[in-house]
Amino acid sequence: MPLKFELCPGRMIGGSNPCFIIAEIGQNHQGDIEIAKKMIRMAKDCGADCAKFQKSELQDRFNRQALDRPYTSKHSWGKTYGEHKRHLEFSHEQYRELQKYAEEVGIFLTASGMDEMAVEFLHEINVPFFKVASCDTNNFPYLEKTAKKGRPMVVSSGMQSMETMRRVYQTVKKHNQNFCILQCTSAYPLEAEDVNLRVITEYQKEFPDIPIGYSGHETGIYISVAAVALGAKVVERHVTLDKSWKGSDHEASLEPAELAELVRAIRTVERALGTGIKQMLPCEKVCHSKLGKSVVAKKAIPRGTVISLDMLDVKVAEPKGVAPEDIFQLVGKKVTADVKEDESITEDVVDSYGKKDKN
Repeated sequence: MPLKFELCPGRMIGGSNPCFIIAEIGQNHQGDIEIAKKMIRMAKDCGADCAKFQKSELQDRFNRQALDRPYTSKHSWGKTYGEHKRHLEFSHEQYRELQKYAEEVGIFLTASGMDEMAVEFLHEINVPFFKVASCDTNNFPYLEKTAKKGRPMVVSSGMQSMETMRRVYQTVKKHNQNFCILQCTSAYPLEAEDVNLRVITEYQKEFPDIPIGYSGHETGIYISVAAVALGAKVVERHVTLDKSWKGSDHEASLEPAELAELVRAIRTVERALGTGIKQMLPCEKVCHSKLGKSVVAKKAIPRGTVISLDMLDVKVAEPKGVAPEDIFQLVGKKVTADVKEDESITEDVVDSYGKKDKN
């Protein structure tokens, strides 16, 4: 299995393909479909590849007691947790409306299916890929059923151990080749010392045949940019229109200007990563012409002299002569013309330059 696959129609991830940037709207829409549309448009305008929501079928995600418990948080949208979640949950018809709007805007749209019935609905409306939230990553019946759907998958790994992630990899891989794993720490907002970016490189070693990415809940953009420098092929960040709004995710979210800057920074880092081939680049030739050094004669060397190292020096010289890294190849060779003191030693005045002298 290659290290890349098509996550969305016409959009490959992994390998040398650009990092796929997910704007996680989640439930930061405040339960208002018009705000949700504004956020989809914002994600597109800022350069994100995908706008993502969270879909639940509440009776399948929570038991009755969980839904009935009092919820008095400052972030609450109701007296009970069920009332709160129902306020923030879009209906099937509203999801179809949002999906149509995203198509008009020109951005991919998907959602985390927060329970098996939500996954069934997302499959029905033909989302491009499934997102597995960290809270379901160790839910192996859910994972297996989701993987069997055959859609590409993006799996977050917050709250999990490496041992669990090995099981996750094996479970999904058995049914679905097209998936990636995101390093994630489930804290909102996330402190830098808890990010653990080095897990990205450990995942790359453990799972060398799938792309690895990063889902971040930190403030600011620097850590997410660093994740891309470490090789993250998917980056997911929560977004908001206003961090001061009611809701526990807003504080760990990016406002539009930050999201736009993150996208610009990621694209700049991708350009800077280059090919990994170390060589003199065309852009360096001007500097090399001005400052690049050559081998010169430390003293006059008469024609026919066998060169020794003490006859040579290295300086910025005109014209360009033999490169400094080749100075030892000159030792033992004869000069075929008189070379003046401080004069460049060029290939054409050295007998059999580049070959072992047989005499």
